[in-house]
Amino acid sequence: MSTISAHLISRPAPASDRVAAPAPAPLTGSRLNQLRAGVLGANDGIVSVAAIVVGVAGASSTTASIVTAGVAGLVAGALSMATGEYVSVSSQRDAERAGLATPDEDLTNPWHAAVASLFAFVVGGLVPLLVALAPWGAAIVPAVFAAVVVALVVTGAVSARIGGSPVRRAVLRNVAGGSIAMIVTYAVGSLVGLAL
Repeated sequence: MSTISAHLISRPAPASDRVAAPAPAPLTGSRLNQLRAGVLGANDGIVSVAAIVVGVAGASSTTASIVTAGVAGLVAGALSMATGEYVSVSSQRDAERAGLATPDEDLTNPWHAAVASLFAFVVGGLVPLLVALAPWGAAIVPAVFAAVVVALVVTGAVSARIGGSPVRRAVLRNVAGGSIAMIVTYAVGSLVGLAL
């Protein structure tokens, strides 16, 4: 019997004899915070800017109004996310310093988290904003909605992979939350547009 045929008909090794793949190395506190801030920042950018864009689209049909509101929301949201991350991670760092004798290099870095969150928010927020810039006419809201759902699937899957949780649940949660935000803001924008 040839080596190849022997290999093909041989039985697989029992489960107890198989070598398990090594587990991935755990992320350090600082690296985990950067990844968390990045994924959450991108997700927040996608949802916040999309909600602003469709909310204004519900009240006004002019592209200039929609894009102006989207850009303002993008800048304000990115700065808000960066500031919030900096304050939050600084508080965490202070608690780590006070409660544990942790070396400074092992402490979480508030600047890293703030910068990651700011850039991630901008990247995420550009998705609905760039879609809104295209000449959709009356189809702007469905176009933004569709692009945002795709982007939320991606950020949901990435966050699940980072956290080691089930991808399907994270994606469904992301898409449901973002969809509700867009539906509610569109409805509110439409009501305000009628009132004005």
